[in-house]
Amino acid sequence: MEYTKRRNGGMSVEKLWTIFGGVLFIYLFIGFMVVPCINTLTSIFSATDKEGNADPFAVIRFFFAGSMPSFVWNSVKLAICLIITVNIVGISIVLLTEYFDIKGAKILRLGYMTTLIYSGVALVTGYQFLYDSDGMMTTWLAQVFPSMNKQWFAGFNAVLFTMTFACTSNHALFLRNAIRGIDYNTVEAARNLGASPFKVLFKVVMPTLLPTLFSLTVMTFITGLCAMSAPTLLGYNSINPEIVRLAGSSVADEAFPQARAALLSVILALFTIVLLTVLNHYERKGHYLSVSKTKAKLVKQKIQNPVANVLAHIYAYVLFIIYMTPVVMIVLFSFQNWQSIMSKDFSLNGLTLVNYFGTADYSYTRSNGKVKVVQDAISGVFANEKTIGGIRLSFIMSAVAAALACVIVVIAVNYIFKHKNKKRSRVVEACLLFPWLLPTILICYSYRIYFNQDIWYVFSNNLYYKENVVFLIIMAYTVVKLPFALRMVKAAFYAIDDELEEAARNLGASGLVSFLRVKLPIVLPSVLAVFALNFNALFTEYDMSATFHSSYGTSYAMVIQAMTDEEGRNGFNRNATGRRCASTVFIMVLSGLILYLVYGVGARDLGERLERRKKWKQRWARLTGKNDKEKELAA
Repeated sequence: MEYTKRRNGGMSVEKLWTIFGGVLFIYLFIGFMVVPCINTLTSIFSATDKEGNADPFAVIRFFFAGSMPSFVWNSVKLAICLIITVNIVGISIVLLTEYFDIKGAKILRLGYMTTLIYSGVALVTGYQFLYDSDGMMTTWLAQVFPSMNKQWFAGFNAVLFTMTFACTSNHALFLRNAIRGIDYNTVEAARNLGASPFKVLFKVVMPTLLPTLFSLTVMTFITGLCAMSAPTLLGYNSINPEIVRLAGSSVADEAFPQARAALLSVILALFTIVLLTVLNHYERKGHYLSVSKTKAKLVKQKIQNPVANVLAHIYAYVLFIIYMTPVVMIVLFSFQNWQSIMSKDFSLNGLTLVNYFGTADYSYTRSNGKVKVVQDAISGVFANEKTIGGIRLSFIMSAVAAALACVIVVIAVNYIFKHKNKKRSRVVEACLLFPWLLPTILICYSYRIYFNQDIWYVFSNNLYYKENVVFLIIMAYTVVKLPFALRMVKAAFYAIDDELEEAARNLGASGLVSFLRVKLPIVLPSVLAVFALNFNALFTEYDMSATFHSSYGTSYAMVIQAMTDEEGRNGFNRNATGRRCASTVFIMVLSGLILYLVYGVGARDLGERLERRKKWKQRWARLTGKNDKEKELAA
C-alpha cells in the first residue's frame, strides 16, 4: 500500500532513475558519438590557403592530385583479393572437417581454429618470426633454394598471405554451425536420385550456405578495407596506417595532414555504411529451405574417387601445417635462449625460462679485448617493466570497457523490451548500433582530434593529455563493442518469459526489483560470455592503440610491436624476440582459457553440468577411497 501511494502521490524512485539514465545516455551519445564524428567531417572543409583564406575544397583537390587515391586503391585491392582467398580457404577447412570424411578431422579442426586464440599484432609478429627476411622458414628455404628472394614476405604478398589464414576464424565458427544444421534427409534424397557427392555439394548443400557466405564475404571485405596491424607491420600502404601517420603529423611536415586523415576516414565510413546496408537488405529478404519434418543429423560423405580422396587429404594436411607451424615454432622458441633464437636453431642446450621469468646479464667482448657486462639486459615477460606495464594497462582498460559495454547494453535492452513497438525503443537501439556504421579508425581518430583540446562538454578537460588518454581509450573501446554486445544480449532477453515479470509485479515487486531478481539471473550467463569475448578481443587490440599512440597509454599490443625494433639497442633487450614469442604464448593461453569458459563450460546446459558434476564426484570418491569406506560401513 505504501509503495502504491508513493507512486500515485509523486515521482517514484524508478521514474527518477529512468530520467537520469535517459539524460546520461543522450549526453554520452551526443558527446562521444555524434559531435566528434561531425567535427571530423567538418574539418575536411575548413582548410585554408597560404594567406589564411578559407578554401573548403582544397583537400579534395589535393586528394585527386596527390597519392592519396593509391592508399584507397591498395585497401580495395586487398579487400577484393581477401574475398577470394579467405572464402577458398575458409570453405575448404569447414568442408574438410564437417562435410567430407577426412581422417584425423578432429585434429585438423583444432589446427584450423588456432587463429581464434591469437590474432592481430600477436599473429602478425608470429608470421614475421617465421617468414621475414631472417625468419626461420625463410632461412631454411634459402638453404634449399639459394636463388630464393629472402625479401618475399613484405608488402602486399605478405599481408594477403597473413590475413588469408587469420580471417578464416569466422568461417570456422559461423559456416561450421550452418553446415552442421543442414538436414541430411535432403542430401540422402539427392544421392538416391543418382547425384554424385560433388553434385550434391554444389546443388544441394552450397545453396543453403549462401546467406552465411554472403554475410562472411561482406565482413571479410570490410576487414580487408580496414586492415591495420598487418599492413603497418608488413609495410603495405593502405588507408588505416596512412590515417594514423597523418594524425601524428603537423602542418610543418606536410600540407593539412589532419584534413587528409579526416577525408580518408570518411571514405572508409562510406564504404562501411554501403556494405552494411546491402548486407542488412539481403538479410531482411529472408531465406527459406524446405526440410523434412524429422530433421536428420548430417552424415559425413566419403570421397569415392581414390585420387580425389588422396588429394583432399594432402590439401587438408598442407593447410594444417600452415596453420600449426607458427603456433608450434613460437611455443618452442619461447623456451630458447637469445643465441638460439638469433641463429634460428632449436637446441636442447638452449632451453630456458628467462623469456618468461627473471632476468640475466649480457656480456660481450669489445674490439679492445675488454669484456663488457650489461646488467639485466635479458628479461622475461613477467620481469620486464614495459611488458608488465603494457599487460597491466591493457588488462585494466579491457576489463573496464568490456564491463561498461555490458552494463550499458543490459540496461538499454531491458528498456527496449519494456517499451516494445514504441519509437523511443527503436531510437535507443539505433543509437547503440550507430558505431557499427563507422570504421573503428574513424571513431578513434575523431576522439584523438576532437578531445585534444579543452572541451567544455567534458568540463573543460583535454582527454588526450597525459594520463587522461587512458580514459579516452576506454571510452573508444566501450563504444566500439556496444553493437556486438547489443545483438548478443538482445538475443538472450528473448528467452525470458513475460509471465515471470508479471508474476513478480503481482507479488508487489517494482520494475527495478523484478529486473534484478528475475531477468538479470536469466541473462547473466550470456552477459558474462559477452564480457569474456569483448575482453579477449580488446586485450590484444592494436588498431585503436596505434591511433591513440601515447607514452601514457601504451597497450600490450604496442609493447609487443615495439619489441623487435628495440632488440639489442644500447645492449639491452637482447632477447626481445624471445620475449615476444613468450608474450604470444601468454596471449594464446589466456584467450584459449576464455574461449573454453565461454564455449566449453558456458555452453553446457543444466543437465550436462549436473551430469559432469556427478562424474567428478564419483572419480574423487574412487581416488580417496570414499566408496570403499561406505561399503565397509554398509556391511
